Amino acid sequence: MLAVLITGAVVSKGYQDEPAIKVSDSGKAVWFRVGKKVYDSQAEGNRRWVNLNIKGFNYMVDRVKKMQLKEGVYINIRGRLDEDVWTDKNGDTRKSLYIVAEDIEYAGGKSKEESEGGSTPAHQPEKAPLPTEAPGEFTGYESFGGASFFDD
Repeated sequence: MLAVLITGAVVSKGYQDEPAIKVSDSGKAVWFRVGKKVYDSQAEGNRRWVNLNIKGFNYMVDRVKKMQLKEGVYINIRGRLDEDVWTDKNGDTRKSLYIVAEDIEYAGGKSKEESEGGSTPAHQPEKAPLPTEAPGEFTGYESFGGASFFDD
């Protein structure tokens, strides 16, 4: 399998008014789509969307539920690339790539709703301020072995 790391992707809204996040009847699988805007010199405005299917199994179902994921939320996903193969109603073999999520977290950016002027969602914690000085007695650059490659 190929390892995949997706950063700063937005959870896509559901297709034709379906829910954005779907959980199987057994509660052992979850699936949704994410989108990421990427640079493309041949696309209008030099940008286009890449959309990916995400599936999670067993513990990932609980993780997604606890995170209260919904459309418009930016997330990071670590997983592996896999392929679905099926026969459609016309008897043709169809294939589709998807990501099997192994870990998921909020991306730390604003949701699509926030960036369009909405309020902070209840499921996303406030960001802590950055420290003004380094902890301990670290004063900056320290070389290995006591010598610096800057000192010739």
